[in-house]
Amino acid sequence: MLLRASPWLFALSLSACGMLPAEKPPAPVPAPVPAPAPPTPVPVPPAPEPAPSAVPPAPLPAPAAAYPALKPVGWAAIAFWQDDTVSESWNAFLQSCTTLIQRSGWQPVCAKAATMAAPDEAAVRTFFERRFQPYQSTADDGSVEGLVTGYYEPLLKGDRVRTERARYPLYAAPDDLISVDLASVYPELKNLRLRGRLAGNRVVPYSTRKDIEDAANGKANGFKGKPIAWAEDPVDLFFLQIQGSGRIELPDGSHLRVGYADQNGHPYQSIGKLLVERGELKLEQASMQGIKDWGAQNPDKLPELLASNPSFVFFRPLPNGLAGPLGALGVPLTGGRSIAVDPRFIPLGAPVFLATTQPNSARPLNRLVMAQDTGSAIRGGVRADFFWGFGAEAGELAGRMKQRGRMWVLLPKTLPDPASTPHRPPSRN
Repeated sequence: MLLRASPWLFALSLSACGMLPAEKPPAPVPAPVPAPAPPTPVPVPPAPEPAPSAVPPAPLPAPAAAYPALKPVGWAAIAFWQDDTVSESWNAFLQSCTTLIQRSGWQPVCAKAATMAAPDEAAVRTFFERRFQPYQSTADDGSVEGLVTGYYEPLLKGDRVRTERARYPLYAAPDDLISVDLASVYPELKNLRLRGRLAGNRVVPYSTRKDIEDAANGKANGFKGKPIAWAEDPVDLFFLQIQGSGRIELPDGSHLRVGYADQNGHPYQSIGKLLVERGELKLEQASMQGIKDWGAQNPDKLPELLASNPSFVFFRPLPNGLAGPLGALGVPLTGGRSIAVDPRFIPLGAPVFLATTQPNSARPLNRLVMAQDTGSAIRGGVRADFFWGFGAEAGELAGRMKQRGRMWVLLPKTLPDPASTPHRPPSRN
């Protein structure tokens, strides 16, 4: 998911995504109009008596050793499994398989899926029930409910070159940015990656957002950026960095798709929280649109506010022919069928049945989704960032989503050891 934080969590802490992300941290758009501040999160309603599974019950396997948060259950234990049209997740699953088929244990199910031409609902449901073992995902305290937020792919106006209107650069990852992976020496730090630059024979912190933005305004401070595009609005660009990927609408109407490349290594600081602490905004106003409105009314204060978040995200151009933005798994995300998870607790790429509710609503949202992304704000065994897709409507839904939810992870029965198969993505911390 990068520093990607969910739009709603701008007001509170470092939560999206993602497009944050691990790499994905999180971004903006033609200003989606966020709804009023979310009410108290709606608890997931109790599950009705589940329909009997088409698969005869079998003894449950032992929990995955490296994933103690995953508890094996029977299919009948998955709340609302029968409520979703699971065939709508099929294309997203095939996207996951382009990567998973290279891994032991996933090869049989992905190879079988590749032979199924346009399977119907019954065929897809039978495919998962016969070939996968469900696991309830749990939190550290043993609870089965957690927070579900949303993210999206934004659209900004900009240009490939600097103009009078497009003055805010999107930088490629700089040549002098280095990453230090300590996992081989300190296994407990396997999900952390240090970033900095060399000063003589020492690794020192990389430039902060303020340093980078000062350099863009002509101040010589050692940072030498390589712009790949220029945005018209600095707040839109700030939120693009939080989502982690998006599209730039160019003057000729075409789109340039960009994705997360790297991050400067500094922690994300919420500017919405800062505005609330200063008394500039009320908590319910500290949404993406509320911050944009504040910036329009306080242009002289805006640079200092943005600089208060030292984190800075670098981008790379992506092919326009992609079906969606690339997630941490390296495959295009599917709106409504992809989520960001914490890969320490849930194997990246796995199907996940998510039982939650629609944004600001008690209406059920029960979906078979694919764990194809990560995010620096997505932490824990029962924590998900739901990818709503592209554009203003998706941004509005993402900005309002702060719900409770439950998650069941589906792992192939052919896995010799469920603990050994997940892919550990590059850390985006």
